[in-house]
Amino acid sequence: MVRFDPGLLHLMRAALEESMTRVPVEYSTPVIKAYLAECILKAAAQGQTRYDGLVAAAVEQVQNALTLVV
Repeated sequence: MVRFDPGLLHLMRAALEESMTRVPVEYSTPVIKAYLAECILKAAAQGQTRYDGLVAAAVEQVQNALTLVV
């Protein structure tokens, strides 16, 4: 099991909030947020520790996430 230090957790939360600003308001649901959080968790588990990289990992999946609610 991967463990993240508090600083990285803070970056991951901030990256998730930033990523959610890229989701159209009408699709901003808990399901979408959970999906993007999973993308960020996977990226961090694979060694991505930079804020911009974590945001990018989620933002590039926004279109896929939208298919969950459309």
